[in-house]
Amino acid sequence: MSRKSIGMKKIKEVLRLKFCSKLSDRVASNSCKIGRTTVQDYQKRAKIAGFSSWEQIKDIAEDELEKLLFPISTKQAKPQSWPDWIKIYIERKKPGVTLQLLWEEYLDELPEGLGYSRFCELFNENTRCLNLTMRQNHKFGDKLFVDYSGKKFEVVNSNTGEICTAELFVAVLGASNYTYAEATWTQQLPDWIGSHVRTLEFIDGVPACIVPDNLKSGVTKAWYYDPEINPSYADFANHYQTAILPARARKPRDKAKVENAVLIVQRWILACLRNHRFFSLKELNVAIITLLIKLNDRPFKKLPGSRKSMFEELEKVTLKVLPATAYEYAEWKKATVNIDYHVEFGLHYYSAPHQLARQKIDVRATATTIEIFKDSKRVASHVRSRLTGKHSTISEHMPANHQACAWNPDRLINWASKLGGHVALIVESIMDSREHPEQGYRASLGIIRLESKVGKDRLDAACKRALFYCSPHYRTVVTILKNSQEFKPLPEAQEEKQLPTHNNIRGAEYFRPKKEQGDKNAITTNA
Repeated sequence: MSRKSIGMKKIKEVLRLKFCSKLSDRVASNSCKIGRTTVQDYQKRAKIAGFSSWEQIKDIAEDELEKLLFPISTKQAKPQSWPDWIKIYIERKKPGVTLQLLWEEYLDELPEGLGYSRFCELFNENTRCLNLTMRQNHKFGDKLFVDYSGKKFEVVNSNTGEICTAELFVAVLGASNYTYAEATWTQQLPDWIGSHVRTLEFIDGVPACIVPDNLKSGVTKAWYYDPEINPSYADFANHYQTAILPARARKPRDKAKVENAVLIVQRWILACLRNHRFFSLKELNVAIITLLIKLNDRPFKKLPGSRKSMFEELEKVTLKVLPATAYEYAEWKKATVNIDYHVEFGLHYYSAPHQLARQKIDVRATATTIEIFKDSKRVASHVRSRLTGKHSTISEHMPANHQACAWNPDRLINWASKLGGHVALIVESIMDSREHPEQGYRASLGIIRLESKVGKDRLDAACKRALFYCSPHYRTVVTILKNSQEFKPLPEAQEEKQLPTHNNIRGAEYFRPKKEQGDKNAITTNA
């Protein structure tokens, strides 16, 4: 079976980790789940293409980068003869014999044989017979392990008395065991990334790698060889210039540090607060931080110092500096640019360059901005609007000559006139109500396409009723058709009728003050 090809998005991520984050080949290969020699090959190809920094690569489109890195397709190397692994295994047991020496002897017999990394990899695969547990030795500033506790806190709603549950997020540095914990309402993506941001602020630095579990908020698809990282989570990692290294599914030993930290937090924080009643998440987190400080100050039993002292003396200086601004949570969405060169997000429409009409793009949305990307390159940016059904249009995105476009207001109005006079009037009204006629294309097409479902007569009658009520909108027409009101008689203006005179009606004079009535009678008499 042929090897699955690696996409350019992953190749760019490899180059970012090498040129920008300055990670080793092994760490970069583990982060992207590819071979170390493959990482070296991509780095070599980039240098041959004339790239020496990430700044030269990040703005290049993926298709252009592929042409530069792979100008000529090369054939796969021919299969090589493998050595006798049993013989090598026995030879390695002799004093002073190493795999490096055995590999060099192997190359003397077969110069076109395996490379050293592949030689060691195949040796381990063919001699592995026991499921051994390896004690992991973590470097300072290398990895931050994150996970959620299975046990939860109870928080009482002070207004209703309802008991809600809060999740417990735990993070721990691999070398110093410096621990952070906080409570969040959910494990959803906003809370997940928000906890990461506050963790990095707590340790006042950025580690080389972050090791999460295969939580859906962080890892979209937990494939063994090629896990798919959530776009927002990957965007967070790019902002802090760190790498996401997901643990293997159902392999708790890959994140043994945080598994142990979760157990310690449950014993020294959650258990200590078991008899306390909390009425807000903020109140709960204040109590957690108080106990967390005590936990990090507790002295080690077998080592000198504590988590905090080891972190401040040895690990803090190895962390990368935090960026000037904290990461702002962003949502990602795949969309297709409509014929009116607008895309929808949050029931609002944002313009994109008209050349991208009918093409698929990526939308990145924060609390304040909307960004549109094509092939990982930003092509448009807007201030986010909360107005539903409205348009945000940049004049540079509009075509130079609308008459030359396949779609224009006259074409839509002529099309609508074939379905009925009132249909044409409502389409024309929609065009006139927009700052740019192109902003009315989507609603006009929606009304025209209703004809295939309800027919010309029903559609024209529904448009007539919508115009009568001065509501020429797509939703109004749909509501009229849905409720079958299009053929009901329109209400007519009724003449105002005078009420008949009744003896038992006292009239306005009855309620006037007596003095005022007397003055009025006197004026009448004098007159």
